[in-house]
Formats: sequence, structure tokens, C-alpha cells
Amino acid sequence: MKMLLPWELLILLSLKECLAENTRHGPVFTQEPSDSVFPLSTDDKQVFINCKAKGNPPPHYRWKVDSREINRESDPDFSLVEGNLLINNPHVINHGGVYQCIATNSFGTIVSREAKVQFAFLQNFSRKSRNTVSVREGQAVVLLCGPPPHYGEIKYAWVFNGQRSLLQQDARRFVSQRTGNLYIAKVEASDAGNYTCAVRNMMTNATVLSSPTPVVVRRDAVMGEYEPKMEVQFPDALHVSKGTSVKLECFALGNPVPSISWRRADGNPLPGKIKINHASGVLEIPYFRPEDAGVYECVAENSRGRNVARGQLIFHNVEHLHWVQTLKDAHMAIDANLQWECKAIGKPKPAYRWLKNGQPLTAEGRIHVEAGRLTISRISLLDSGMYQCVSENEHGAVYASAELKVVASPPDFTRRPVKKSTVIQRGGEVVYECRPHASPRATISWWRGGELLKDGRRQTIMEDGTLRITNISKSDGGRYTCVARNQFGTSSSTGTLMVKEPTKIIVPPLSLDATVGQSLVLPCEVSSDSSLIPVFKWFFNGKAIDFIRQEHFEMIGGGFAGDLMVRNIQLKHSGKYVCMVHTEVDTVSAAADLIVRGPPGAPEGLVVTDIADTTVQLSWGSGPDNHSPVTMYMVQARTSFSIGWQTVRTVPDSVPGQMMHATVTDLNPWVDYEFRVVAINSVGVGEPSTPSKQIRTKAAVPKVAPVNVSGGGGARGELVIIWEPVPEEQQSGEDFGYVVAFRPLGSSTWIQTVLASPDASRYICRNDSIAPLTLFEVKVGVYNSLGEGQFSRVVRVFSAEEEPSEAPARVRGRALSATEIEVYWEPVPSRTSREKIIAYEVLFWEEGSGQSDADRVKVINTTAQLSGLKGSTVYLISVRAQNSAGLGPSSPAFNVTTKKPPPSQPPGNIEWSLTNSKIFLNWEHVKAMENESEVTGYKVVYRQDWQGRTTVLETNKTSVELQIPSGEDYLIEIKALTKGGDGTSSGPIRIPKMSSLNSKGCVCPVSMKTCCFMMFIFSMFVL
Repeated sequence: MKMLLPWELLILLSLKECLAENTRHGPVFTQEPSDSVFPLSTDDKQVFINCKAKGNPPPHYRWKVDSREINRESDPDFSLVEGNLLINNPHVINHGGVYQCIATNSFGTIVSREAKVQFAFLQNFSRKSRNTVSVREGQAVVLLCGPPPHYGEIKYAWVFNGQRSLLQQDARRFVSQRTGNLYIAKVEASDAGNYTCAVRNMMTNATVLSSPTPVVVRRDAVMGEYEPKMEVQFPDALHVSKGTSVKLECFALGNPVPSISWRRADGNPLPGKIKINHASGVLEIPYFRPEDAGVYECVAENSRGRNVARGQLIFHNVEHLHWVQTLKDAHMAIDANLQWECKAIGKPKPAYRWLKNGQPLTAEGRIHVEAGRLTISRISLLDSGMYQCVSENEHGAVYASAELKVVASPPDFTRRPVKKSTVIQRGGEVVYECRPHASPRATISWWRGGELLKDGRRQTIMEDGTLRITNISKSDGGRYTCVARNQFGTSSSTGTLMVKEPTKIIVPPLSLDATVGQSLVLPCEVSSDSSLIPVFKWFFNGKAIDFIRQEHFEMIGGGFAGDLMVRNIQLKHSGKYVCMVHTEVDTVSAAADLIVRGPPGAPEGLVVTDIADTTVQLSWGSGPDNHSPVTMYMVQARTSFSIGWQTVRTVPDSVPGQMMHATVTDLNPWVDYEFRVVAINSVGVGEPSTPSKQIRTKAAVPKVAPVNVSGGGGARGELVIIWEPVPEEQQSGEDFGYVVAFRPLGSSTWIQTVLASPDASRYICRNDSIAPLTLFEVKVGVYNSLGEGQFSRVVRVFSAEEEPSEAPARVRGRALSATEIEVYWEPVPSRTSREKIIAYEVLFWEEGSGQSDADRVKVINTTAQLSGLKGSTVYLISVRAQNSAGLGPSSPAFNVTTKKPPPSQPPGNIEWSLTNSKIFLNWEHVKAMENESEVTGYKVVYRQDWQGRTTVLETNKTSVELQIPSGEDYLIEIKALTKGGDGTSSGPIRIPKMSSLNSKGCVCPVSMKTCCFMMFIFSMFVL
């Protein structure tokens, strides 16, 4: 059977629903009236009672109230809105009652469940004055409320002396919500006054007030003390349904005022959910459950005695009526037997009755009724109609409806004809169904051509009229006709049978082994009837291969071949492959297994044990070998000091594939390690295992000594020793430090000092008795909390030399410009081969200030250029030499005066003209002021726009001609040249691109704060 696609199924369901809606049928309620209480007030003018039914044709509606049919023409208070009943100007007496909706169409009538409709109302109190109540102080009093006629839940309260707030209840005063009466356990003088009973309807929200009841407290005598007297108490027995809330009232009169307490008679504690209002004497049990049932006691007590009220709460297990078996519509042929059964559950046990078209159905003749079972023998057309089963008990009733359609018709193949054309393979089997619509059921016969078919060795006519032919041969092809007859007529339907040769797979796929990354082809070739077109499908592990989404698969071939190519095979491609070939008449398939061999999977369950200072023991479980046995394992480790994972040494050196443990060696002590294991097989290296939990090797005495020990330099009287610190991963434990040992060459006694810092890389021994450039033997050792390790090899180190004793000679200088001075001197000669001048320091300061304010410049040769100076200023200059021990004496200071500063005025009135690739520039001569250097020439700087190589041209004229390529924008600056340096720039002058054109321009001096820029474009005459 063909499986429907989701969109096909959706269309089919929608079509089915559409057909169901268009099918003619009797009425079915979709909404029925229910018991309702409507609040009735002066603003309520209309009330709706709902009823809605579906049917085809659409039903029309009638209503009954108290079994009397409503005549809308004679009673204008009633009207219909669709099926809903609208009551205009509802009245509590005229319109309260039991309502029932009746729906009818051409197929029959159904009645709804009965709905009790009531109206909540609250009438006014009588205006008649109430008698005065006279009571002695200390006596008890009960004031009666006497509520007016009402319906719906009401709440009682009392008002004292017309106050706006309600009388507050307490241990002395209690308002019963069952009677409305006000109980005062002990009257006090302040209780004298007028008392008004207030009644509120909770549905209509209406409130009415009684006439005041005057209370007079007599002063002639005081009531003596007496024991509690129960005035308000709950019933001796009360039935409570599951899930409801129950309130028990209890109040006693007495002097002194009694206290109220609650308890269970069986001694069990009160449930935690119980709410007790001790002031008002009310106990509330919400969500009543079976375990809440029992005898409850209210105890009233004062100093004169006590009194107890008892009552039993009985769990009332009410099971509401509901259907467990309902009715289904029946479409039956004439003379058939009908049997319907309905079944409901409820307590007490329900009774049943049956309705036909809304009227009671009586058992007589062919009709038998037994509780919820209805039987009608040999049905006729007159039995058609709407039937209802009604199940009811004292708590209500439920209705189940169904339609009986009695059909009488001749055979008809319109909706279900015999299949017109059937194609079957030779040797196969065909089943022809013959299912005409007929009432009563038709007798069936089959014909092939003009030959009546009967049961035989290969052909069978079944009881329902289906024809079955097995082991089909070519001779079975032809036309088959089903003939159906009943007393109302005869009809037939014909189909054609075509026999084809069966399909066979002649080149099936074969089971193969492959390696990850390879590609292969699984063949699938068939032989089939030449008139049939085979369709190939491939399945992988039971799922159809989607050749569009799965890039590894491709179907190749054509016609009677549909081979499967698998490219770049991966481990996930291992499994069963099925080639399925489908034709119009048959389906054949062949399967093959593909085993993909790949690198092994990750080892599992890696555990680290036997942790020592340089070794640990590893054990693990094997992962999947991916169809190729593991040949060996490789162990890798990672620390915070390593770059990624590194292969470590193990015992055995090469771990064979059958061994699941190894000892890791040559680890560093006191280092945090993680380990992982990688499996290897003939295909390649597999995925690593999950890293182990981080472990720390045990501490040990350090084994690695510092390297690159050397020294020298420093200040006079110092011995400087330096080394390369031992890396943290080689410190082997806590409290790591260094032991520095040294001795003068030729001495036998080592001087040692301890440095407790693991990061130390330098030690300076200061002692004024150490002569300059004394040769020492030096070594550096290590230690940690477990002891001392090795020393480095002994090296020789010189102590510091002394500072230079001479100042540089023949120091002189000259002013280069207003801001620069060049200073030069002769080098300081070395006293020994070990002494070396490493730098010179030049000090310079303005005349009139001290040497302490001097600026400093350090150089390594014997010349220095001082810049950033002031023009026309006298500077004092001194030079001193420096070696590793420090600075020597300064040379005698000498003075140099900087030149006058260049003019501050830039070149002005600049004019330019452009002719093809030449720029002509003219400007005014810059006149220097008295305190400025004389102009000796000009510097012209130009470049292409803001980028490109800068070109500098110097001239002693006030004009210049520049040869530049055409077609580019240029920026030009002009500065005056003086002995004091370059003057102020004219600022950038932009010469715009003027390809094949003539242009001119001018720039006024910046100091004028005005800029004029003129450009003239002349036409060029082409000769």
C-alpha cells in the first residue's frame, strides 16, 4: 500500500471533513442549556439560554419550560436568536423553571438535557418598626434578623447606631451566616443603641437594611455569672461531598464571656489546612477529603463551667453521571436487525429510558428495550429517525443521540467500481473486490468474457464477493465482470487484467570491505518486462538515501542499472545497503554489507595510579577498533609549561595493542600532569582518549642546576653574579631557591649565600675591600624543601672596575643654528685591558643657571649634537666618561652661543603660473629683523598632493622654475634659509591639476589673515 505524504494526508483529511459537513444528516447538539442562576436586578432586561445544533438541512428549534411548550406568538417575553432562547423582562416567578431545547430537521428530532433556570433576587425588609429589646447588664441577648424573601447566596452583617462601618465580631459578639441573627454573649452598658440587620445578595450585589432594633440596657440589676450555654451549633450529622468547602458555626452565651475551641472526638490532631476563626467561632475545612470525615467538637468554656457541641461530618461520595458507552449513527439496509447499547456510571445507579424523535419509545412488537439496550428486529423505512438514550438518577441525567438511516436501493457501482485496469506479474496473485452499494445486500457473480467463473484450484470467490486468482499465467489476462443483484435491480462493473514478466536482480550488490577515504561502487542491475520502467531506490540501515542532501552518495547508471557510488567513505557508512527496484507490477530487492575500516576510536576509562616523583602508572580500556585491530598505543602528556600535548617515554617503550597499561617515566617532580592515550592500527592514528584527571607528581630534591652563570660590572666594590633561572617545571618541589658560592681565585674557602626566591637571577656582593677587577671563581646551586641539589660548573668572574679617573680632553663645540650645537672631544684612554669606556655624558645649561639644572645627552662616540635650544643664547657645556662602574669627573665647562633665530615672517606675495609641465614661482624677499639671522637663500619643497616622494630645491633667488609631470595635483612650501636655520613656512600651496591648460594664481601673506586665490583659464590655440 502506498504511504501518503504529509501534504497528501492533509488534503485528504480536509476533503473528508468537507464531505462530512455536506453529508445530509439529522441534528446533533453542539451546545446544550445547563443549570443556571441569573442575577435579577432593575438593570437586567434580557436573559439568554444557550442551545445550538448542527445538521443538514439546518435544524429548527422549539423550547419547553416545565414540560410545557413555549408559544412565542402568545408569549412575547420569549424569542429565538438562532437556537438560543431570549427571555425579555425576566421575572423570578413567571420565568423560573426547567427548560429543554428541541432541535428538528427532515431526519428527526432530538431533545437537550433539562436545565433548571433560577433567578437570584433580594426583596426589601418590611418597613414595620421593630420592638425594643430590654436586657440587664451581664445578661446575653439574641437579635433576630428575619431576612426578606430572596434567592442566591447572601451574607449577613449588622450596623450599630447607623455607623458607616459594620459591627465588628469578637469573642463577645457573633453574627451567624446561617440565620443572620446577632448573638451577644454578655451585654455591656456600651451595647445600648439601635441595631440594623444588613443583608447582601452575592450574585446581584444588592444590599437591604432592616428597621432598627432598639436595645436598652437596664441598670436596676446586674446579671450574675453562669456557665456557657450553646446558642449556635452545627448539625448532628452533615453529609459533605468531595472537594467542597464546609464551615461549622459554634457560639455560646455566658458570663464571663466563654472561649471557643475545636477538636476531633477521636483525639487525632486537626488537619493543617483547617482555618479557625477563634473570635467568630467558625471552623472551615477547604477541599474536603475522606480523611477529613469524623466527629468534631466545639468546646465553650468559662470560669463557671463548660459545654460541648458535637457533630459528625460524613463523606458523601457522589459520582456524577458520565457515559462509558454511547451511541453511533447507523446506516442499515432494510430488514436488518438493529442493536444499540448505551452505558453510564454514577451513584446511585442510574436508570435508562429511550426516545425516538423526542418522544418516549415503548417496547412492543419488533422493539425490545432492556435497560440501556435497544433492539429493533427487521427494520423498515418507518424506523428511520433520531434516537436518544437517557440515563438518569436523583442527581441529574445525561443524553446520548444517534441517527438511524434505513436504506433500500438496487446495486450501484458508482462509488466503488471494480478496478478498471490491473497489471500483475506472471506467477503472482490478484484480488478483485466487488463492493457495490446495495440495500439489502446483493448476491455476487463473476464473469470472464462470456464465461461464468466458479471456485477452482487457482481461483476463489469469497463470501463478500471478492475474486482471488493465484499463480497468474499469461492466459489469465482479459476482462473480468462482477454482476450484483437484489430485489430492487441488477448492476455490473468490469476491469481488465494484464500479465507481465517478473523483475529479477541479475547483478546484485556484494558485501565489501573498505578503508576510510576510499570510494567504491555497489552494483544493482535487473532484467524486467520490456514494457515496464524500473525505478531504483537505495536504503542505508533501513532509511532511504537522500541523494540531494547526502554528498557521499550518488546513483549512477541508467535504464536497467542503478549502481550506488559511495565517495570518500567514512566510518559512519558501515552498515547494510539495500537496492530496491520497483515496477508497476512488482518490487524486488537485494542487500549487501559494507564494512569500513578506519583508525581506532578513542581509548576509554583512563586511570592514573602509583604516582611517584618521576613515574606514574596508567591503565585504560580499549575503544572501538573500527574493524582493524589496534597494533600499539602511544601515551601523551600535557602540563601548564608544555606547548600542547607531547609524547612521553613509557615502559615498555612501545605499548602493544593487547596491553592496556603502561608506566610513564622521565617526568618532572612536583608538576601537574594530564595524560591521554592514542590507539594506532594499520589504517592510521586514532582519536585520543579523554584526558585523565590532573595529577601532581611527588616532590624530590632538584636535579637541574642553573645554566649560563656569568657576571661582572657593577659599581666599585661590587661582585655581580648572574645566571639563567631554573624553569618552574624543573624546581621539583616547594620552597625553591638558590645557593650562590664564590671565592677569590686561588682561595680554598667558598663564601655562600642563600636566595629564597625561585625567580632570582642576579646576586650582588658589596664589599669596599674588593679591589677593582679582582678575579673570582663562582658557582650557583639549587635547593627546595627536600634538600639541596646540584651546583653549576665553576666559572670565573671579575669584580667591578672603578669609575674613570680622567675627564675627556680637548672638549670644544660650535653653533650649527639657532637651535643646535655640535660638541666633540678626544676619547679617555683606558688604564688596563679590562677597562672599557661604554658611554659619554654631555651636560649643558644656560648661562646664569647652575649645573644642577643641566640637561643631559648620552652618546657612545666622541661627538654629540645638542638640539631644541634657544636662539642667541649662551650655553655652558661639560663632558664626562662612563664605564660599568659609573661616571668619571666632568671636563671644565666652556660656553657656546647659539645663532640668531631665523625670520618669523614667511615668504609672501607668492605668485605662480603653470604651463603644461612647468611651474613658475615668484615671491617677495624676506627681511630679517635685528634679532633674526640674515636670509641667505630659500628652500622650495614640493610633492604630489599629500603623498609621494618629497623634492627639495634650494636657491638664492626669489623665483624658481619647477619641471613636473602634467596631470597631477602638487603641494609646494617655501621657507627662508639662514645660518640660524629654516624660517617659517609659507604653508602648503596647492597647484591643481591642469592637463593641457594654462593657469595662474597668487597667495597673499598669512600674516594678513586674508587669503586671495585667483585662477584664470585661457584657451590654447592648437596650431
